[in-house]
Amino acid sequence: MTSTHSHDNISDRLARLRAALARHGLTACLIPSSDPHLSEYLPARWSGREWLSGFTGSAGTLIVTVDAAGLWVDSRYWVQAEAQLAGSGITLQRIQAASSAGHLDWLATHLNQGDVLAVDGMVLGLAAARALEAALKPAGIGLRSDLDLLEEIWPERAALPTETVTEHALEFACRTRADKLAGVRRAMLEQSAEWHLISSLDDIAWLFNLRGSDVPCNPVFLAHALISADSAVLFTGADKIPAALAARLADDRVLLAPYPLIASRLAALPENARVLIDPHRVTRGLLATLPASARLIEAINPSTLAKSRKSAAEISHVRHAMEKDGAALCAFFAWFEEHVNQTRFSELDVERQLLLARGRQPGFVGPSFHTIAGFNANGALPHYRATPEAYSWIEGDGLLLIDSGGQYLDGTTDITRVIPVGKVSAEQKRDFTLVLKGMLALSSTRFPRGTRSPMLDAIARAPIWSASVDYGHGTGHGVGYFLNVHEGPQSISAHAAPEPQTAMEEGMITSIEPGIYRPGQWGVRIENLVHNRAAPSDEFGSFLEFEALTLCPIDTRCIDRSLLREDERDWLNAYHREVRARLMPYVDGAARAWLEERTTALP
Repeated sequence: MTSTHSHDNISDRLARLRAALARHGLTACLIPSSDPHLSEYLPARWSGREWLSGFTGSAGTLIVTVDAAGLWVDSRYWVQAEAQLAGSGITLQRIQAASSAGHLDWLATHLNQGDVLAVDGMVLGLAAARALEAALKPAGIGLRSDLDLLEEIWPERAALPTETVTEHALEFACRTRADKLAGVRRAMLEQSAEWHLISSLDDIAWLFNLRGSDVPCNPVFLAHALISADSAVLFTGADKIPAALAARLADDRVLLAPYPLIASRLAALPENARVLIDPHRVTRGLLATLPASARLIEAINPSTLAKSRKSAAEISHVRHAMEKDGAALCAFFAWFEEHVNQTRFSELDVERQLLLARGRQPGFVGPSFHTIAGFNANGALPHYRATPEAYSWIEGDGLLLIDSGGQYLDGTTDITRVIPVGKVSAEQKRDFTLVLKGMLALSSTRFPRGTRSPMLDAIARAPIWSASVDYGHGTGHGVGYFLNVHEGPQSISAHAAPEPQTAMEEGMITSIEPGIYRPGQWGVRIENLVHNRAAPSDEFGSFLEFEALTLCPIDTRCIDRSLLREDERDWLNAYHREVRARLMPYVDGAARAWLEERTTALP
């Protein structure tokens, strides 16, 4: 992969940053991949880490000192970062997981007593700030979080987005915002909180039944919210909310205020105000504007827990969204198989055709993330994305990995399938089947309600570990309801802490996506979204099981059948029977013929 940033530009930008460090008497600067809302995907205004380094991945921490620079990224991005940083003067620092504290250890050992590190507190989470201080203070290293050095050195920095906010119709939202706000206020009362500050964009969008387009592929908008016992104030951009919608919000005692006024409003809170905040989802800089006597009550945002547990009505809508998405995929794969041996096309064409197929479905809003279409070696890069500057033609023999998804008014989808192109080797079939066995192992698991989600990770890895193989990313992430494709609090990952809020509860939607990646050769990942539903229970307590929500055949041409057990074959055949039955009413012609062929039972 390449970067659109030239090395000359990077050198010039780093020089500007170092000059700013000198002006302020600073030793180093830390630039995280975050914004004032601690979002995973960022509006252009806060893509400073990418602008300074040329690295385009969605996660990474950049540190620049007067004479050195390093970028810390996890294993998903090692190959990409190595290519994009080459010749930039920035050293790639490999870490195993995004949660690693490797950059903190580096700072504590490479900076000297009396040195001062700068980081913009407005994009630094409170929990991350505490970890940073704990690493720096024993070494006598100072921390300044009141400066935004990017504002000094980035003349072409993007302005705040101005796109209009829309209402998520009650037909799809299923609950009124008054009802949702009442639930949050009950949680505040239980915590003895007078105020609740929310900065996380998906929480705000869900709570107020609003959607936006300020962040690519995520239907959210820039805002902070301050909730009290009898009112709520939404701080967002001027003119983003039409007058008619503003009136409906006012009917629910939701007031509007300009986005920048959140700081002064927090500063004006009463002395000793009791404020509920989530330390992982609000920034140090914003909290610094509170009165010094304010009491912080720290807990997970009540809305995070509530929106993760989809209602029966929401799940019903999601099932319909999956049927539409599955029909679109049938049309796409029928097109693919018709053209793969007749027309020369690229990974970019795959992304375009998928968008066209989904765009024909009712209620489709846009992709839920940028499509990953990686042929052979590109498929070995878990977060690969083809660009006009760097892509591959799909020709010859091998495996094509496609990870894609859609945002519909009635649900969010995320699916990965691997399909054969030409001949598939015995080694590729073996890898595919091992990944399939991992996906089936977890998909068919029954577990006690409240099981902490990271504990489930090893179930999917066990069949892959049996071949002395592993993968670097987590096995599953929560998924929003016409919201962010990545949401918490659950995370099926060995790298996630098994904290109480990660417990699996009924109604949650989670991905299951194990993989195997052979650098320079091929990658395999198979992903379904699943729903936590109640399972038969007895004297041992309440149990949950997974309902497969994703509806799309898994390509049996890539399976080494000698490696499948009878129960695994039976699960796959049953899944394919349901896929065929559910999708048949939505497809015709070539898409229908493709569906029938690809859901043929394994003997």
